[in-house]
Amino acid sequence: MIAVLTTWFTRTFGVDAPILGAPMANRAGGALAAAVTAGGGVGLIGVGHAQTPEFDARPAAVARATGPFGAGLMCWALDKNRATFDAVVAERPDVMLLSFGDPAAYVLEAKAAGAVVGSQVNTLDDLRIVEAAGVDFVIAQGSEAGGHTGHIATLSIAQQVLDATQLPVLVAGGIATGRGVAAALAAGAAGVMVGTALLASGEADAPDWVRERILGARAEDTLYTDLFDRAQGFDWPARWGGRLIRNEFADTYADATNKKLRAVYDKTDPTHASVYAGEAVELITELRPAATVVATLAADAERQLRSVAGLLGG
Repeated sequence: MIAVLTTWFTRTFGVDAPILGAPMANRAGGALAAAVTAGGGVGLIGVGHAQTPEFDARPAAVARATGPFGAGLMCWALDKNRATFDAVVAERPDVMLLSFGDPAAYVLEAKAAGAVVGSQVNTLDDLRIVEAAGVDFVIAQGSEAGGHTGHIATLSIAQQVLDATQLPVLVAGGIATGRGVAAALAAGAAGVMVGTALLASGEADAPDWVRERILGARAEDTLYTDLFDRAQGFDWPARWGGRLIRNEFADTYADATNKKLRAVYDKTDPTHASVYAGEAVELITELRPAATVVATLAADAERQLRSVAGLLGG
């Protein structure tokens, strides 16, 4: 069943599902982005701050073959070295997410290359900054989200942002079922961004043990921390921690100094390595192709919205 959901997002990108695949660094490559688009949404490639300046064009080519695609970058990292931005722009993505900082220095050039530009926001102050920068849409990202995020819960930040801006708004954080998609659309969002829901897909860049951790985790197993950034020497701004699945390393070294963390951390050890995932992880119970995940989210959202239409009476 193809969902019939029409929003700013579906009209702008000519797709069936108002679903954006999250640009998860080291997880969302060309194959995952292509699969999200094949499912009816728009897939994004995650460009981490440790990405080499010469952005690899191969994932973009894979993603582009299916339809509209995009990339997500971090402004605080671009401010230190914009070479990756230039390389991504050269691939002419349909969407560019410029988040975690002020995107003003990059928006016009991204638009000139044909991209629709969005930013994730975690507070109303963030919203005002990206509005002033001239972005086309925003994503209200709640603290339930996997990966780096803010401190305000999804429902709260979504309401704040929807009330405060005339820009199209997507919602992210804790959304992994059609009910969640329907809730965001009913609140006035133009769509959603999902990440954790895609992590158990074969197209995600992840070893099997990561998928096993995803399938075995509960919501209460997630932890919001900067421990793994400090262990790896990543200079993420202090205001953004990351949500991931608690592991042995987190429990053992919770109070360790940065020096100690860097000395003992081994990213190849599954008991050490970070598995970023949001509180929706408990809803991920089986391995499914990403295209199936996206199509099912949209179809279930449509059914959910139709099922409650009678609440309006008449």
